[in-house]
Formats: sequence, C-alpha cells, structure tokens
Amino acid sequence: MTRNIGSLSRREFVYSAAGATLFACGAFGAKVAPPAVPGPVRPEDRRFLEEYARRCFRYFWDQSDSRTGVVLDRARNDGSALGNVGSVAATGFGLTALCIGANRGWVPKDQARARVVTTLRYFWSHAFHDHGWYYHFMDASTGARRLSSEISSVDTSWFLCGVLTAAGYFTNDREIQALAKQIFERVEFDWMLAGNRLLLSHGVRPGSGFIDLRWSKYSEASALYLLAIGAGRHSIPADSWYAWVRPEVHYGGWSFVSGGALFTHQFSHAWVDFRHQADGEQSDLNYFQNSIIATYAHRDFCISLQSTYSDYGPNMWGITVSDSPAGYVSWGGPPYDGPINGTLVPCAAAGSLMFAPEICLPVLREMLSVYGDKIYQRYGFTDAFNPNWRDKKLWVNRDVIGIDVGISLLSMENLLTGNVWRWFMKNQYVQSGMERVGFRLSTPGIGIREMHTGARRI
Repeated sequence: MTRNIGSLSRREFVYSAAGATLFACGAFGAKVAPPAVPGPVRPEDRRFLEEYARRCFRYFWDQSDSRTGVVLDRARNDGSALGNVGSVAATGFGLTALCIGANRGWVPKDQARARVVTTLRYFWSHAFHDHGWYYHFMDASTGARRLSSEISSVDTSWFLCGVLTAAGYFTNDREIQALAKQIFERVEFDWMLAGNRLLLSHGVRPGSGFIDLRWSKYSEASALYLLAIGAGRHSIPADSWYAWVRPEVHYGGWSFVSGGALFTHQFSHAWVDFRHQADGEQSDLNYFQNSIIATYAHRDFCISLQSTYSDYGPNMWGITVSDSPAGYVSWGGPPYDGPINGTLVPCAAAGSLMFAPEICLPVLREMLSVYGDKIYQRYGFTDAFNPNWRDKKLWVNRDVIGIDVGISLLSMENLLTGNVWRWFMKNQYVQSGMERVGFRLSTPGIGIREMHTGARRI
C-alpha cells in the first residue's frame, strides 16, 4: 500500500511542496516554486562553472599519490599538501574526476587512464581490505590505517561509485573493465549486515568488531544500498531499501524527507540518476525532486537566520558538514542543527547545482564577487569562511576537503552535461538494484535500463 500523509500519498506529498505556488507569505516572503523544467545555462554562467570545475579537477590531479592513486583527504587551497592522510571516499571522487578531466581535455586521456589503472591495481592487489571493504582514512603512500579510522561501508561505496564510473567511461579498456569487476565483486555486502537481516552497519573497528550504528534512516547511503541490492552472490535483500526510516520535515511551506545535513541529499545523487522516477509503493518517493525541495528549504532556513547573521541572504547561504573557526562541525537545517555561527560553506550550494541551479548559481557568483581570491584560489572555493567571526573580521579556512571539492565538481558536470550519471548508470549492479527495488519511470514506455544507457539524455 502507498503510505499516506494525511490525504496525500508520499509522491503527492513531495510534489505538493515542489509545485506549490499558493504558499502564504511568511517570514521569508512569497515562496517561489522550483521550475518544472530547469532553463538552459547561460553562456557566461557555463564559462564560470567550467573554470570553477577545472580548479576542482586540479585538486584530484595534484593531491593523489603517484604510486597508489589514493587521494588526500584535504590540502591547502594554495596547492600545498597537509600530511599524507588519504581518503577512500575522496579517491572515489578522484576516479570520477579523472574521467571528467579526460573527457574535457584538461589532461590527455592516456595520462588519466594511467592514473585510473594505477589506482585500481593498488586497491585490487595491495590496499588493506576486510571482505572487500576499505579503511575510511589511510596513508596515501603505504595504505596504513590513519586517524584510528573504521573500515567504512559508506565511504567504500563512494570509492566503488568512482570505480564503476571509470568502467563506464573507459568502456573499451579491458584492464579497467576487469579490475573494476574484480574490486566490486569482492565486496561482501551481506557480511556488512552484521547479523541484521536488512540494515547495513556503518562499518568495522579493527579489534572491536562491527559498529553498532546502522544505516537505518534516510541518509547519504542510498547508493550503498542500491549497489548492495544489485550485487551478485553477496547481495542483500531488496527489502533492505524499504527497511530504513524516511523522516518527514515540514518547514516554511516545504515538505520533504530528510535525514540530516544538505550533503545527505547530494552525495549518492552525484552518481545515481534518480531523475524522472520513484521507488515502489512501500515508499513511493521521487528522490531527485525531494533533493530539489530540500535545497529550497535549506535556502529559506539560512535566510531566516539573517537577523542573527547579517551576511546571510537570498544569494549568500549554505551550511553543511564542514570546517569552521571552531573545528570540523556537522550542522545545517532545517530542522536547526547547530551550533551555527555565521560560517558559510560554498559546497552546500555547489553540491546542489544539479538540482536547483537557479538558486545555487547566484550564491557562487555572489561569493566570488564579494570575496574574490580571499576565498577562491587554486582548487576553487575554500571549504568554509565566516564574514564576521568574533572580532568582526573575515575568517577564511585555508583548507579544502576532497569530498567537498568532489561533490562540487560532480554536481557541476551533471548540470552541464549529465556525463557522470551516464557513465555510472551503465553498470549492471545499479541497474539491477533499482529494478529489484521496484523503481519505475514516470515516462511510460521507457525502461530503466534504456534510460541509463543513453535512451534518455539531458
């Protein structure tokens, strides 16, 4: 049965928020509904985004180990490295970035291919793994565990997304195809259930076993579940998709499903093409539309804080998990998740460009116009900045973080070309996962496999 919210089905619940043009004026003024069809990107905006994207790509070209392919977790925005801590998730974004860079001619394709092969060979033959799962953080040169990190299920999944994207781009390369298949099919998704029939664990801590936390509600882990469900002999039940809770958020006239900060609406979408479709009747949710609404609601949430943080406004907003003057913080809203202190996080808007360019592009334009090269350097925008920190001076984080640079790059590429979606969705595992879950298109007569192998393109 389709779950009802009042008299609305879940799909109607999401679409009612997206299509509402009759919202009453509230604290933020009259609501503006997202456009039914996004307009074309203007030439001047395309030039801006392509220049920004090239800077993001430069991070992954510069900040990866030449012998292992492991991408550093973070670096200074002037190009200097910070230690040697690599990130398996950033490496997944990096593999995808190599495809983007080669396709755009930013680097020769044979050089990008060589980097992909180096990375895949290392992770297949040398990097530590446990039943196919990798450390969250590792030494970029040796692969040794760093920062006492866990063997991470979701971070491994983003690495796998990068592996499968590379296979989707280098379609005629036998070695890349073979390595990608071997790496993916070695992952024992059923083992990560850790005794639960349906819900995956967050990971494993060496010496103490599985982490008690489960991916039990809407989160950034939707790609993890689809790959796990679509895998071969180590797959998990399709019912796992419907086992996690989908919390409903109502804010300022918007209604949507959410499980945390804005990045939870972005990361899986960087690879999985959720457009034009919803899942089965147990949920009946259009996840792409849901992320559009979450972005609009987040914009209004930030504007509501303008009385406290005067720099916030219609074209100056964005808070998601990031660095801050007070350290690394998980924050955002709605609902309020603090303590918020006036810091702005450019990747919040950049990561949602693929959903809502009409409200996200002006933010990036305004940030660059107002703060210029104070916040915009070798790898694009800094991870975070605060216009009025304590003594009312501009605080600028000197660092960028690999996954935040990555979500910015992939979101831009999907907006401009749809290429990441197209390359990734060629793989049989996500296709099978979506079919087993019961995803169906809103456009009659086109199958999911046809759509994701080129029948429907931007």
